[in-house]
Amino acid sequence: METKLVMVLRDDLPAGLAVNAAAVLALSLGDALTEWLGSDGKDADGNVHPGLNTHPVPVLTASGDTLRELHDAVPEEVRVVGFTEVARRAREYGEYLRILAETPAAEIDYVGLVVFGPKAPVTKLTRRLALMR
Repeated sequence: METKLVMVLRDDLPAGLAVNAAAVLALSLGDALTEWLGSDGKDADGNVHPGLNTHPVPVLTASGDTLRELHDAVPEEVRVVGFTEVARRAREYGEYLRILAETPAAEIDYVGLVVFGPKAPVTKLTRRLALMR
């Protein structure tokens, strides 16, 4: 594959918050990756199972500081979606947007990132990060 998708979650998240962050990030990038869906499949009984993503999605971990550095280092040809503490704590989307508009970029704490783009730059950005366990 010529492209790569990597999810990076903050290494101190409890399991429930990590799963929530992963779900939000996946849904936030999913619309841009529709060409990655495989065809529907059938099981032996003829039941149809909708197509799944055909691309590997490694889930890595990093410190909050490393997430910020990674976000800020993403080159133009790579797409990054960040899930922030502002978003995680908001109870509805309008609240998130209002608080985000009042938060300087230097004060944004990332819970997780999903990084997608050409394989070489994505690998360069993420190769030293640990696999989530």
